[in-house]
Amino acid sequence: MIKSDYLIIGSGIAGLSFALKACRNGNVALITKRKLFDSATGKAQGGVACVTDKSDSFERHIQDTIVAGAGLCNKKIVEMAVKEGPDRILELIKMGVKFSKKSYSDSEFELGLEGGHSKRRILHAGDSTGNEIERALIENISKCPNIIVYEEHTAIDLILDDKGVCRGAYVFKNEKSDVEIFEAKATVLASGGAGKAYLYTSNPDIATGDGIAMAYRAGADIANMELVQFHPTCLFNPEAKSFLISEAVRGEGGILRLKNGEAFMEKYHPLKELAPRDIVARAIDSELKASGDSFVYLDITSKDRNYLVKRFPNIYATCLKYGIDISKDMIPVVPAAHYFCGGVRVDENGKTTIKNLYAIGEASCTGLHGANRLASNSLLEGLVYAHRACEDSVMPINKKYAGINPKQMKNSQSISGESTVFVQDWNEIRRLNWNYLGISRSDERLLKAEKRIDLLEEEIDQYFWSLPFTVDIIEVRNIAVISKMIIRCARLRKESRGLHFNTDYPFTLPEAKDTIIRKNR
Repeated sequence: MIKSDYLIIGSGIAGLSFALKACRNGNVALITKRKLFDSATGKAQGGVACVTDKSDSFERHIQDTIVAGAGLCNKKIVEMAVKEGPDRILELIKMGVKFSKKSYSDSEFELGLEGGHSKRRILHAGDSTGNEIERALIENISKCPNIIVYEEHTAIDLILDDKGVCRGAYVFKNEKSDVEIFEAKATVLASGGAGKAYLYTSNPDIATGDGIAMAYRAGADIANMELVQFHPTCLFNPEAKSFLISEAVRGEGGILRLKNGEAFMEKYHPLKELAPRDIVARAIDSELKASGDSFVYLDITSKDRNYLVKRFPNIYATCLKYGIDISKDMIPVVPAAHYFCGGVRVDENGKTTIKNLYAIGEASCTGLHGANRLASNSLLEGLVYAHRACEDSVMPINKKYAGINPKQMKNSQSISGESTVFVQDWNEIRRLNWNYLGISRSDERLLKAEKRIDLLEEEIDQYFWSLPFTVDIIEVRNIAVISKMIIRCARLRKESRGLHFNTDYPFTLPEAKDTIIRKNR
């Protein structure tokens, strides 16, 4: 058994930021499923939305967020996150994050514009912002003796004591194929989203919704899981796995076109390419269904090569690797599962409905994003909630707790060939989610998906407890639970709002409500 004051599950912006603050209060065990750098944060291209320019205002950012959120945002939470953002950005800068400036000699930041924003307010580091933030956070983590990082460790399930208080987690040691108990006074789910539950996604392979699934199995409240954001523009190329073409490309003048060169976004929204992501994704999906094509084009050839290389160095170089010179060629793109606006339901301090369990970042549902996340608000949310959750956690850390006597979980010293059955289940669930729980849904599709997922979940659970553990087995168990939660929430929402579009309920109800579920309710 490994004991610590804090157990943090996940190594993205939320988990690392929390760890750096928590290590001042006590000792920290941070587990990550792969290496420390493997997270969705590291893939983030666009940047952090934050009011830093004199011509901008908190009121504008708040209003843009609420408009994008389609009536479902918690205004109090939006105001809190937007107004606390600048202080969190200053902390990042002090830790060594280098955001792009207007010029080498200029002290002003080069602010990006993205869909749904009324002003340029996106702080970025070229088009590799997440990479730069992860670099700086990890460098600071390495200097803190109170933080012990456990790479190649996969959380399996939360541990609750007989009073229902979270006391840590069962954790699979990937390379040793056995199970360790991590006991902690405060447990923090910072494990990210679940894009890998879908066939096409911009997310890294680690995004299998582990934290959300564990919280659901433990009995926590889960909210708004039907609100899955599909990024409109993922590079369409069989060799380019999960490569995102940033929202910022459209912000800088990129135009969406059909194969015949026709621009089409003006048919769907007056803001055209700068419409909120749900509208752009549905527009592309509609055009692809009408034409039978596999992709549309994103055209940024109006900008010269020097500008594109400076503003989008990563996108330019990656596309060129696949034979696309974006200064001359249009980019083939397709929508892909990108971001979950739902997750573990938390309060303004990241507290879940289970005592001593926090959820921050994409694993949580805070009320900031409402029914559709405004571009680049996710990194902002991770920073703000890491800070607030850490401040709130001082009380449980200073409290004394009796020792725990958790149930013995099976050990796994050998890898059985039978575990290959999970490859088939994994592929079936991802395809089923794409076809039935994707950009456009219907009651019939939801019912079909529910029946199949119920059978798959029963089969997976049987294998899970009878076969030796592997990371694949743990992950496929979790994405089955993610599917169940999406279906449950989608069936509760008898309307179309933001990211959830049901052809049987194409209207939006006057009153916006969260869809809240619990395992046994």
